Amino acid sequence: MTRKLALLGSAVCLALSAGAARADDLPTRKAGLWEMKMVRTGSPMPEMTMQHCTDETVDKEMSNNVSPMAKQICSKQDIKKTATGYVSDSECSVAGVTTTSHAEITGDFNSAYTVKSTSHAQGGVAGAAGRDATTMIEAKWLGACKPDQKPGDIVMPGGFKINTRDADKLKNLLPK
Repeated sequence: MTRKLALLGSAVCLALSAGAARADDLPTRKAGLWEMKMVRTGSPMPEMTMQHCTDETVDKEMSNNVSPMAKQICSKQDIKKTATGYVSDSECSVAGVTTTSHAEITGDFNSAYTVKSTSHAQGGVAGAAGRDATTMIEAKWLGACKPDQKPGDIVMPGGFKINTRDADKLKNLLPK
């Protein structure tokens, strides 16, 4: 159960990093099944690959549902369009840990995109010295969702599945 919660926490962090921007700031991903590989350095979290079945409505809902959560925990959320994609800077606090992050998002949102982010966490479990981490998310479109999937389904390692439309369940798992 602890592993599932850790993986779910990573998914929430992924959603926050990708969804902290407003729905109209980033393009909507092509509908279908996306594979997202997340590699973190400077963190005890292992490499993780997950699949997300999405459509235009779910992508917009995800941004809109994450934004209120992000507004509650983030004192800074800036996103800017660049010549090669987007740049995002944020500062968020959860359970006594403040995390400052910078992300560069590139790709076409139809076949593949990449999110490279660096972050510094201070306080709480990060300790007095803080902790630096680098995250690389490589996402690629695989095609249509599988017959047993519906838009919003995220399949985590080990087959654990949750739907992003269950935002209330996600919020209840976050530390107060």
